[in-house]
Amino acid sequence: MIIEPRMRGFICLTSHPKGCEQNVKNQIEYIKSKGPIEGAKKVLVIGASTGFGLASRITSAFGSNAATIGVFFEKPPVEGKTASPGWYNSAAFETEAHKAGLYAKSINGDAFSNEVKQQTLDLIKADLGQIDLVIYSLASPVRLHPVTGVLHRSVLKPIGSTFTNKTVDFHTGNVTEVSIEPCTEEEIANTVAVMGGEDWSMWMDALKKENLLAPGATTVAYSYIGPSLTEAVYRKGTIGRAKDDLEATAFAITDSLKDLDGKAYVSVNKALVTQASSAIPVIPLYISLLYKIMKAEGLHEGCIEQIQRLFQDRLYTGKPIPTDEKGRIRIDDWEMREDVQEKVAKLWLEATTETLPAIGDLAGYRNDFLNLFGFEFEGVDYKADTNEVVGIESIK
Repeated sequence: MIIEPRMRGFICLTSHPKGCEQNVKNQIEYIKSKGPIEGAKKVLVIGASTGFGLASRITSAFGSNAATIGVFFEKPPVEGKTASPGWYNSAAFETEAHKAGLYAKSINGDAFSNEVKQQTLDLIKADLGQIDLVIYSLASPVRLHPVTGVLHRSVLKPIGSTFTNKTVDFHTGNVTEVSIEPCTEEEIANTVAVMGGEDWSMWMDALKKENLLAPGATTVAYSYIGPSLTEAVYRKGTIGRAKDDLEATAFAITDSLKDLDGKAYVSVNKALVTQASSAIPVIPLYISLLYKIMKAEGLHEGCIEQIQRLFQDRLYTGKPIPTDEKGRIRIDDWEMREDVQEKVAKLWLEATTETLPAIGDLAGYRNDFLNLFGFEFEGVDYKADTNEVVGIESIK
Protein backbone atom coordinates (compact mmCIF):
# COMPACT_ATOMS: atom_id res chain seq x y z
CA MET A 1 0.00 0.00 0.00
CA ILE A 2 0.98 3.66 -0.34
CA ILE A 3 1.27 4.87 3.26
CA GLU A 4 0.69 8.53 4.06
CA PRO A 5 0.35 10.30 7.43
CA ARG A 6 -3.27 10.46 8.60
CA MET A 7 -3.72 12.86 11.49
CA ARG A 8 -6.37 13.00 14.17
CA GLY A 9 -5.64 15.71 16.72
CA PHE A 10 -2.38 14.94 18.46
CA ILE A 11 -1.96 11.49 16.98
CA CYS A 12 -1.00 10.07 13.62
CA LEU A 13 -3.12 7.03 12.76
CA THR A 14 -0.60 5.54 10.34
CA SER A 15 3.10 4.74 10.48
CA HIS A 16 5.61 3.90 7.76
CA PRO A 17 7.67 0.71 8.13
CA LYS A 18 10.50 1.89 5.86
CA GLY A 19 10.60 5.28 7.56
CA CYS A 20 10.73 3.68 11.01
CA GLU A 21 13.51 1.42 9.76
CA GLN A 22 15.41 4.47 8.51
CA ASN A 23 14.92 6.18 11.89
CA VAL A 24 16.46 3.19 13.69
CA LYS A 25 19.34 2.94 11.21
CA ASN A 26 20.08 6.67 11.61
CA GLN A 27 20.25 6.28 15.39
CA ILE A 28 22.49 3.21 15.11
CA GLU A 29 24.87 5.11 12.80
CA TYR A 30 25.01 7.99 15.27
CA ILE A 31 25.95 5.66 18.14
CA LYS A 32 28.61 3.95 16.04
CA SER A 33 30.06 7.34 15.06
CA LYS A 34 30.58 8.28 18.72
CA GLY A 35 32.79 5.30 19.55
CA PRO A 36 32.45 2.50 22.12
CA ILE A 37 30.98 2.94 25.61
CA GLU A 38 32.25 0.73 28.44
CA GLY A 39 28.68 -0.01 29.50
CA ALA A 40 26.47 -2.89 30.62
CA LYS A 41 26.53 -6.12 28.63
CA LYS A 42 23.09 -7.51 29.52
CA VAL A 43 20.31 -4.95 29.42
CA LEU A 44 16.56 -5.00 30.00
CA VAL A 45 14.62 -2.05 28.60
CA ILE A 46 11.03 -1.69 29.81
CA GLY A 47 9.32 0.58 27.32
CA ALA A 48 11.83 -0.15 24.54
CA SER A 49 10.04 0.72 21.32
CA THR A 50 10.06 4.53 21.01
CA GLY A 51 11.72 7.67 22.37
CA PHE A 52 14.22 7.41 25.21
CA GLY A 53 13.59 3.67 25.68
CA LEU A 54 14.42 2.86 22.05
CA ALA A 55 17.46 5.16 22.20
CA SER A 56 18.62 3.35 25.36
CA ARG A 57 18.33 -0.02 23.65
CA ILE A 58 20.21 1.19 20.58
CA THR A 59 22.93 2.85 22.70
CA SER A 60 23.40 -0.30 24.80
CA ALA A 61 23.54 -2.62 21.80
CA PHE A 62 25.61 -0.60 19.36
CA GLY A 63 27.65 1.40 21.88
CA SER A 64 28.47 -1.42 24.31
CA ASN A 65 27.73 -4.60 22.28
CA ALA A 66 25.08 -5.47 24.86
CA ALA A 67 22.56 -8.28 24.70
CA THR A 68 19.14 -6.60 25.05
CA ILE A 69 15.62 -7.64 25.95
CA GLY A 70 12.97 -5.08 25.08
CA VAL A 71 9.49 -4.99 26.58
CA PHE A 72 6.77 -2.88 24.97
CA PHE A 73 3.07 -2.80 24.13
CA GLU A 74 2.58 -2.14 20.43
CA LYS A 75 -0.07 -2.86 17.83
CA PRO A 76 1.07 -5.36 15.18
CA PRO A 77 0.12 -4.76 11.54
CA VAL A 78 -2.72 -6.50 9.76
CA GLU A 79 -3.21 -6.52 6.02
CA GLY A 80 -4.34 -3.06 4.93
CA LYS A 81 -3.58 -1.50 8.33
CA THR A 82 -0.22 -0.31 9.57
CA ALA A 83 1.29 -1.26 12.91
CA SER A 84 2.03 1.33 15.59
CA PRO A 85 5.45 2.91 14.97
CA GLY A 86 7.03 1.16 17.96
CA TRP A 87 6.33 -2.20 16.32
CA TYR A 88 8.21 -1.21 13.17
CA ASN A 89 11.02 0.38 15.23
CA SER A 90 11.47 -2.84 17.19
CA ALA A 91 11.37 -4.99 14.05
CA ALA A 92 14.11 -2.86 12.49
CA PHE A 93 16.17 -2.86 15.70
CA GLU A 94 16.12 -6.65 15.99
CA THR A 95 17.05 -7.09 12.33
CA GLU A 96 20.02 -4.73 12.66
CA ALA A 97 21.11 -6.22 16.01
CA HIS A 98 21.04 -9.75 14.63
CA LYS A 99 22.98 -8.64 11.54
CA ALA A 100 25.63 -7.30 13.92
CA GLY A 101 25.74 -10.62 15.79
CA LEU A 102 24.03 -9.22 18.89
CA TYR A 103 21.46 -10.98 21.07
CA ALA A 104 18.11 -9.16 20.90
CA LYS A 105 14.68 -10.46 21.85
CA SER A 106 11.43 -8.65 22.46
CA ILE A 107 8.22 -9.14 24.42
CA ASN A 108 5.02 -7.41 23.31
CA GLY A 109 2.44 -7.00 26.05
CA ASP A 110 1.30 -4.94 29.02
CA ALA A 111 4.44 -4.31 31.11
CA PHE A 112 2.23 -3.47 34.11
CA SER A 113 0.86 -7.04 34.15
CA ASN A 114 2.19 -9.96 36.19
CA GLU A 115 2.05 -12.16 33.07
CA VAL A 116 4.48 -10.00 31.07
CA LYS A 117 6.78 -9.66 34.07
CA GLN A 118 6.84 -13.46 34.42
CA GLN A 119 7.45 -13.94 30.69
CA THR A 120 10.40 -11.53 30.91
CA LEU A 121 11.86 -13.25 34.00
CA ASP A 122 11.63 -16.62 32.26
CA LEU A 123 13.41 -15.26 29.17
CA ILE A 124 16.24 -13.71 31.22
CA LYS A 125 16.62 -16.96 33.15
CA ALA A 126 16.76 -19.03 29.98
CA ASP A 127 18.99 -16.81 27.86
CA LEU A 128 21.00 -14.26 29.87
CA GLY A 129 21.18 -15.46 33.47
CA GLN A 130 21.44 -12.01 35.03
CA ILE A 131 20.92 -8.38 34.02
CA ASP A 132 23.45 -5.54 34.53
CA LEU A 133 21.21 -2.60 33.59
CA VAL A 134 17.44 -2.08 33.75
CA ILE A 135 16.03 0.94 31.91
CA TYR A 136 12.51 1.89 32.94
CA SER A 137 10.94 4.08 30.24
CA LEU A 138 7.20 3.37 30.21
CA ALA A 139 4.92 6.08 28.83
CA SER A 140 1.36 4.82 29.10
CA PRO A 141 -1.74 6.92 29.87
CA VAL A 142 -3.49 4.01 31.64
CA ARG A 143 -2.54 1.17 33.99
CA LEU A 144 -4.54 -1.87 34.96
CA HIS A 145 -3.24 -2.56 38.46
CA PRO A 146 -2.05 -6.18 38.64
CA VAL A 147 -3.04 -6.60 42.31
CA THR A 148 -6.25 -4.58 42.73
CA GLY A 149 -7.60 -4.94 39.18
CA VAL A 150 -8.38 -1.20 39.15
CA LEU A 151 -7.92 0.65 35.85
CA HIS A 152 -6.11 3.94 36.57
CA ARG A 153 -6.10 6.81 34.06
CA SER A 154 -3.59 9.65 34.24
CA VAL A 155 -4.53 13.28 33.60
CA LEU A 156 -2.56 16.38 32.62
CA LYS A 157 -3.93 19.00 34.98
CA PRO A 158 -2.75 21.72 37.35
CA ILE A 159 -3.23 21.35 41.10
CA GLY A 160 -5.17 23.92 43.14
CA SER A 161 -6.21 26.49 40.56
CA THR A 162 -7.07 26.96 36.90
CA PHE A 163 -4.03 27.38 34.67
CA THR A 164 -4.19 29.81 31.74
CA ASN A 165 -1.39 30.44 29.27
CA LYS A 166 -0.45 30.36 25.59
CA THR A 167 -0.30 27.23 23.51
CA VAL A 168 0.09 26.42 19.82
CA ASP A 169 -1.65 23.98 17.49
CA PHE A 170 1.46 22.64 15.81
CA HIS A 171 -0.54 21.54 12.75
CA THR A 172 -1.86 25.03 11.97
CA GLY A 173 0.59 27.29 13.81
CA ASN A 174 -2.25 29.07 15.60
CA VAL A 175 -1.19 30.49 18.97
CA THR A 176 -4.13 30.73 21.37
CA GLU A 177 -4.83 30.95 25.06
CA VAL A 178 -5.73 27.75 26.86
CA SER A 179 -7.25 27.24 30.29
CA ILE A 180 -7.05 23.96 32.18
CA GLU A 181 -9.23 23.32 35.20
CA PRO A 182 -7.54 21.98 38.35
CA CYS A 183 -7.58 18.28 39.17
CA THR A 184 -9.28 16.39 41.97
CA GLU A 185 -7.40 14.41 44.65
CA GLU A 186 -8.59 11.22 42.96
CA GLU A 187 -7.02 12.34 39.66
CA ILE A 188 -3.70 12.98 41.42
CA ALA A 189 -3.80 9.47 42.93
CA ASN A 190 -4.65 7.92 39.56
CA THR A 191 -1.84 9.77 37.78
CA VAL A 192 0.67 8.69 40.44
CA ALA A 193 -0.58 5.09 40.09
CA VAL A 194 0.09 5.17 36.33
CA MET A 195 3.23 7.29 36.08
CA GLY A 196 4.81 7.05 39.53
CA GLY A 197 7.33 4.54 40.80
CA GLU A 198 5.21 1.61 42.00
CA ASP A 199 5.53 -0.46 38.82
CA TRP A 200 9.29 0.24 38.54
CA SER A 201 9.63 -1.03 42.09
CA MET A 202 7.56 -4.14 41.28
CA TRP A 203 9.86 -4.93 38.34
CA MET A 204 12.99 -4.57 40.43
CA ASP A 205 11.55 -6.64 43.31
CA ALA A 206 10.59 -9.42 40.87
CA LEU A 207 14.05 -9.44 39.25
CA LYS A 208 15.83 -9.47 42.60
CA LYS A 209 13.63 -12.21 44.05
CA GLU A 210 14.53 -14.50 41.14
CA ASN A 211 18.26 -13.65 41.48
CA LEU A 212 18.29 -12.09 38.00
CA LEU A 213 20.21 -8.92 38.92
CA ALA A 214 23.99 -9.06 38.61
CA PRO A 215 26.19 -7.65 41.40
CA GLY A 216 26.44 -3.87 40.93
CA ALA A 217 23.33 -3.78 38.73
CA THR A 218 22.05 -0.31 37.88
CA THR A 219 18.51 0.78 37.05
CA VAL A 220 17.54 4.12 35.51
CA ALA A 221 14.10 5.69 35.05
CA TYR A 222 13.47 8.86 33.05
CA SER A 223 11.89 12.10 34.23
CA TYR A 224 11.49 15.76 33.30
CA ILE A 225 11.45 18.99 35.28
CA GLY A 226 11.35 21.90 32.84
CA PRO A 227 11.19 25.66 33.40
CA SER A 228 8.86 27.87 35.43
CA LEU A 229 6.93 28.55 32.20
CA THR A 230 5.53 25.01 32.16
CA GLU A 231 5.62 24.08 35.84
CA ALA A 232 1.93 24.76 36.65
CA VAL A 233 0.78 22.19 34.12
CA TYR A 234 3.82 19.93 34.38
CA ARG A 235 6.14 19.80 37.40
CA LYS A 236 3.67 21.35 39.85
CA GLY A 237 0.72 19.54 38.27
CA THR A 238 -0.49 15.94 38.36
CA ILE A 239 2.46 14.66 36.31
CA GLY A 240 4.86 16.38 38.69
CA ARG A 241 3.35 14.48 41.62
CA ALA A 242 3.91 11.25 39.70
CA LYS A 243 7.51 12.24 38.95
CA ASP A 244 8.08 13.09 42.64
CA ASP A 245 6.90 9.57 43.45
CA LEU A 246 9.19 8.10 40.78
CA GLU A 247 12.16 9.99 42.23
CA ALA A 248 11.38 8.88 45.79
CA THR A 249 11.16 5.30 44.51
CA ALA A 250 14.76 5.49 43.26
CA PHE A 251 15.97 5.81 46.88
CA ALA A 252 13.76 2.90 48.00
CA ILE A 253 15.07 0.69 45.18
CA THR A 254 18.69 1.63 45.95
CA ASP A 255 18.04 0.64 49.54
CA SER A 256 16.63 -2.73 48.46
CA LEU A 257 19.69 -3.38 46.22
CA LYS A 258 22.29 -2.63 48.91
CA ASP A 259 23.31 -6.28 49.30
CA LEU A 260 24.05 -6.40 45.54
CA ASP A 261 25.83 -3.04 45.60
CA GLY A 262 23.15 -1.98 43.11
CA LYS A 263 21.85 1.54 42.47
CA ALA A 264 18.69 3.18 41.13
CA TYR A 265 18.75 6.58 39.48
CA VAL A 266 16.30 8.97 37.91
CA SER A 267 17.71 10.78 34.89
CA VAL A 268 16.11 14.16 34.23
CA ASN A 269 16.08 14.53 30.46
CA LYS A 270 15.53 17.35 27.98
CA ALA A 271 12.16 18.42 26.55
CA LEU A 272 11.61 16.54 23.29
CA VAL A 273 8.81 15.95 20.82
CA THR A 274 6.98 12.77 21.80
CA GLN A 275 3.42 11.57 21.36
CA ALA A 276 2.84 12.37 25.03
CA SER A 277 4.41 15.87 25.04
CA SER A 278 2.44 16.87 21.94
CA ALA A 279 -0.79 16.42 23.88
CA ILE A 280 0.24 18.67 26.79
CA PRO A 281 -0.96 22.26 26.35
CA VAL A 282 1.85 24.87 26.47
CA ILE A 283 4.61 22.28 25.84
CA PRO A 284 4.59 22.40 21.98
CA LEU A 285 4.98 26.20 22.05
CA TYR A 286 7.74 25.98 24.64
CA ILE A 287 9.58 23.28 22.65
CA SER A 288 9.34 25.20 19.36
CA LEU A 289 10.95 28.26 21.02
CA LEU A 290 13.51 26.12 22.85
CA TYR A 291 14.52 24.30 19.65
CA LYS A 292 15.12 27.58 17.84
CA ILE A 293 17.50 28.75 20.56
CA MET A 294 19.29 25.45 21.19
CA LYS A 295 19.85 24.87 17.46
CA ALA A 296 21.27 28.39 17.09
CA GLU A 297 23.59 27.75 20.08
CA GLY A 298 24.67 24.33 18.76
CA LEU A 299 23.16 22.67 21.86
CA HIS A 300 20.22 20.81 20.35
CA GLU A 301 19.85 17.08 21.03
CA GLY A 302 17.27 14.50 20.06
CA CYS A 303 16.59 11.28 22.00
CA ILE A 304 19.61 9.41 20.69
CA GLU A 305 22.06 12.28 21.35
CA GLN A 306 20.67 12.70 24.88
CA ILE A 307 20.96 9.02 25.76
CA GLN A 308 24.41 8.64 24.19
CA ARG A 309 25.62 11.55 26.35
CA LEU A 310 23.89 10.07 29.42
CA PHE A 311 25.67 6.74 28.96
CA GLN A 312 29.05 8.13 27.85
CA ASP A 313 29.37 11.13 30.17
CA ARG A 314 27.33 10.13 33.24
CA LEU A 315 26.66 6.41 33.70
CA TYR A 316 29.85 4.80 32.38
CA THR A 317 32.83 7.09 33.02
CA GLY A 318 34.48 4.82 35.57
CA LYS A 319 33.92 7.54 38.19
CA PRO A 320 31.04 8.12 40.64
CA ILE A 321 27.86 9.17 38.84
CA PRO A 322 27.26 12.92 39.33
CA THR A 323 23.83 13.80 40.75
CA ASP A 324 22.04 16.92 41.97
CA GLU A 325 20.97 17.66 45.56
CA LYS A 326 17.99 15.29 45.13
CA GLY A 327 20.09 12.41 43.83
CA ARG A 328 19.01 12.88 40.18
CA ILE A 329 21.21 12.69 37.09
CA ARG A 330 20.79 15.95 35.16
CA ILE A 331 21.12 15.52 31.42
CA ASP A 332 18.73 18.47 30.92
CA ASP A 333 21.68 20.73 31.82
CA TRP A 334 21.91 22.37 28.38
CA GLU A 335 18.18 23.07 28.20
CA MET A 336 18.16 24.56 31.70
CA ARG A 337 21.18 26.80 31.19
CA GLU A 338 20.35 30.27 32.46
CA ASP A 339 21.10 32.00 29.14
CA VAL A 340 18.92 29.53 27.20
CA GLN A 341 15.97 29.91 29.58
CA GLU A 342 16.24 33.72 29.59
CA LYS A 343 15.97 33.75 25.79
CA VAL A 344 12.98 31.37 25.83
CA ALA A 345 11.18 33.53 28.41
CA LYS A 346 11.75 36.64 26.27
CA LEU A 347 10.47 34.94 23.10
CA TRP A 348 7.47 33.57 25.01
CA LEU A 349 6.21 37.12 25.59
CA GLU A 350 6.56 37.86 21.86
CA ALA A 351 4.96 34.62 20.62
CA THR A 352 1.81 35.05 18.49
CA THR A 353 0.44 33.26 15.45
CA GLU A 354 2.10 35.95 13.32
CA THR A 355 5.53 36.02 15.01
CA LEU A 356 6.03 32.31 15.71
CA PRO A 357 7.27 31.34 12.21
CA ALA A 358 10.19 33.75 12.68
CA ILE A 359 10.98 33.35 16.39
CA GLY A 360 10.22 29.64 16.84
CA ASP A 361 11.03 26.35 15.15
CA LEU A 362 7.56 25.04 14.46
CA ALA A 363 8.78 23.40 11.24
CA GLY A 364 11.34 21.45 13.29
CA TYR A 365 8.62 20.47 15.76
CA ARG A 366 6.33 19.20 12.98
CA ASN A 367 9.20 17.32 11.35
CA ASP A 368 10.13 15.62 14.64
CA PHE A 369 6.48 14.72 15.21
CA LEU A 370 6.18 13.11 11.77
CA ASN A 371 9.52 11.35 12.33
CA LEU A 372 7.94 9.59 15.34
CA PHE A 373 5.70 7.75 12.87
CA GLY A 374 8.34 7.10 10.22
CA PHE A 375 7.56 10.03 7.93
CA GLU A 376 9.78 12.79 6.47
CA PHE A 377 13.04 10.81 6.43
CA GLU A 378 15.55 11.36 3.66
CA GLY A 379 16.23 8.31 1.55
CA VAL A 380 12.73 6.83 1.90
CA ASP A 381 10.46 6.69 -1.17
CA TYR A 382 7.08 7.55 0.34
CA LYS A 383 5.36 7.19 -3.05
CA ALA A 384 6.43 3.55 -3.36
CA ASP A 385 4.15 0.61 -2.70
CA THR A 386 5.14 -0.61 0.77
CA ASN A 387 4.41 -3.88 2.55
CA GLU A 388 2.76 -2.92 5.83
CA VAL A 389 2.94 -6.47 7.25
CA VAL A 390 6.35 -6.62 8.94
CA GLY A 391 7.17 -9.15 11.64
CA ILE A 392 9.50 -8.98 14.63
CA GLU A 393 11.95 -11.89 14.49
CA SER A 394 11.70 -12.95 18.16
CA ILE A 395 7.89 -12.57 18.39
CA LYS A 396 6.06 -15.45 16.80
